Amino acid sequence: MSTTEPDALLGPADIRELAATLGVRPTKQRGQNFVIDANTVRRIVRTAEVRPDDVVVEVGPGLGSLTLALLEAADRVVAVEIDDVLAAALPATVTARMPQRAARFALVHSDAMLVRELPGPPPTALVANLPYNVAVPVLLTMLDRFPTIERTLVMVQAEVADRLAARPGNKVYGVPSVKANWYTDVKRAGSIGRKVFWPAPNVDSGLVSLVRRAEPVATTASKAEVFAVVDAAFAQRRKTLRAALSGWAGSAPAAEAALVAAGISPQARGEALTVEEFAAIAENKPAVIGPAATGPAATGPAEAGPAETTSVETTSVENKPDVENKPEPSA
Repeated sequence: MSTTEPDALLGPADIRELAATLGVRPTKQRGQNFVIDANTVRRIVRTAEVRPDDVVVEVGPGLGSLTLALLEAADRVVAVEIDDVLAAALPATVTARMPQRAARFALVHSDAMLVRELPGPPPTALVANLPYNVAVPVLLTMLDRFPTIERTLVMVQAEVADRLAARPGNKVYGVPSVKANWYTDVKRAGSIGRKVFWPAPNVDSGLVSLVRRAEPVATTASKAEVFAVVDAAFAQRRKTLRAALSGWAGSAPAAEAALVAAGISPQARGEALTVEEFAAIAENKPAVIGPAATGPAATGPAEAGPAETTSVETTSVENKPDVENKPEPSA
């Protein structure tokens, strides 16, 4: 049960007053749309099934709306924020509004794509209102680098939510769908209207629930090898897999041989395959004789050094370079 004061969460007037004090104006470059409705953030926390023993990591906390709601429910919250001004202000906001929970909060001042370590115990949950322009790469990177994350709930653009939760055969099923399924079981968990944000976006938002697979995909192929097949298949999604995978395999006949060995029709298309079937294809990649065949590169998270961290007890550190304005992987 929460022990916080009823007015501890941020409302519309609080958000605007805080933003004005900090001189913050939400930017499209970083996909900043701040949640201004306390009922919405509490709904997110409920839907995420945050438990009293959870260590929650939040990406893009902004002014702290969701952060405060998470602190009501979780044992500990670690927030990752790239914006200099927002990162500097958030610990003070937590201390002012939830002083009894401030010791349970830590801030990592960095681009989430560069974070490889988090302070304190390993995270058990990821709950975030992800910036629209980097939602998919950030999500996949966090799932990959922090295998202790068992449950994830993210709020993203409705179109992205549909793509993440799509099943084989759906017209929006693509790269994000398959790669998310490599790590988790994915489902849509609700919709969020535009009026709960400031500024109000031009699109609706959706909640996506991702629960870590009890067992990893059974395959002898590596993640990089499987993702290379996925990327190649959807780079030319209208083509049959025999044609789409020709660069990956070295030739169309070689692609056909790999597909047949995996039990997949060479005339099938990527949008019809499960992640397990992509893994089976990867296992049967033919050996390339001569110059290596060219094709889409595997898309695993980029290598990077550890991020610097701060908490409410320490001073802020310099921010990492801003590489968040990157397109999402196409489906």
